[in-house]
Amino acid sequence: MALLRDEFANAEAFLAARPAVRVVDLLLPDLCGVLRGKRVDRSDLSAIYKRGFFLPGSMFALDVLGGTIQSTGLGFDEGDADRACVPVARTLFPSPWMGPEVAQLQVQMLDHDGAPFYGDPRRLVDSVLERYAARGWTPVIALELEFYFVDQERTAEGHAQPPRSPLTGRRETRTQINSMADLESISDILSEIAATCEAQDVPTGAALAEYGPNQWEVNLRHVADALLACDQAVRFKRIVKGVAHRNGLEATFMAKPYADMAGSGMHMHASVLDAKGRNIFHSDETLGNDALKQATAGLLETMADGMAVFAPNANSYRRLKPEAYVPMNATWGYNNRGVAVRVPVSGAADRRIEHRVAGADANPYLVAAIVLAGMLYGIERKLTAPAALEGNAYTQRLSAPRLPGDWPTALTRFGESAFLREYCGERFVRLYEQVRRGEMQDFNARLTALDYTWYLESV
Repeated sequence: MALLRDEFANAEAFLAARPAVRVVDLLLPDLCGVLRGKRVDRSDLSAIYKRGFFLPGSMFALDVLGGTIQSTGLGFDEGDADRACVPVARTLFPSPWMGPEVAQLQVQMLDHDGAPFYGDPRRLVDSVLERYAARGWTPVIALELEFYFVDQERTAEGHAQPPRSPLTGRRETRTQINSMADLESISDILSEIAATCEAQDVPTGAALAEYGPNQWEVNLRHVADALLACDQAVRFKRIVKGVAHRNGLEATFMAKPYADMAGSGMHMHASVLDAKGRNIFHSDETLGNDALKQATAGLLETMADGMAVFAPNANSYRRLKPEAYVPMNATWGYNNRGVAVRVPVSGAADRRIEHRVAGADANPYLVAAIVLAGMLYGIERKLTAPAALEGNAYTQRLSAPRLPGDWPTALTRFGESAFLREYCGERFVRLYEQVRRGEMQDFNARLTALDYTWYLESV
């Protein structure tokens, strides 16, 4: 609790400087990346920093709709037992899109013995970072997130549709990568997002128009603290959604909101600093040195095992299409956006890996944990990377393993993975598989309009 006492002084100063703050949203990201928690009065904040507060452990047994997957044992089997939640350092911020009365604070869950709860995604990242720290190493990561702005009104079929342009009044249906005209049309909202990110210490870089209508990519800057980088990504997603709502739009990080348009990804850039602050991937060679190649080999060997995290739900697999900038095989190469692991153009000291598999719907903590674990797996075993791919990754006959292309296969591979059990722990692997499998079974049991359109009269 020493950390809480140190942070409490900062919290008092925060509130003193913002007398208009009336309530604080306590945010706990679950396995699906959905923010759970509660809203408390500012007067309660002192007690929360001193003693924490309680939420049931079943917060990490919830599917995306908030239903408890009872097979996890975290529901009725243990009486839906409470566990303590404590503030996360450096996460108390204003929430400008909700006005001056609302602030937010991220929390993490502890188990009954006071240790970090095994189901909390932050704990998973921390456990992988401990392995790096044992070597005197510090991972540096940056996340790129793609998303769509969509109209709050759905089509007659209940589908998402592009919003009307504030400049032309028309719904754009075309694809215009890096369009400056598109950027101009939404400039005020992007500026508000950037200002809100600054207020919440989310270091954003470039913003660009992507392939779909009103699809955008924002790059978060490199951070030598993987947990902090993931905290920032969670705040970023909430900021984008909140600012969009305030401006009469919705923002979605769905992997594939439109069947005939580009999907949205979450790319992760990673390098590693040694005890003296030097990049262990430093190399004049474009494909990197032995350490980078070993890390890449580890990622390629473990990639299929982690696919249930990189593509976590039913919609995720609709994104996996050839020549859609989504890798279909465990491949790597230099300056090639068709491969799964890309070595971007950079200077020798900035040599890094870009992992291009995850969708924007994935949980940033889980993606970071499994990517960093895969890199370390390859380095520890001194694995040899296969030949780097050149040219079109989608038209060549590849010997590289094909990644699971459907939800059931990915979940089975996840649950059977010795790699994940070693680096993530048996209990976490079992918990995540059960939660997602329960969600999959529920999803598949639902009747849709398509069932009737295809089968009512035909069979």
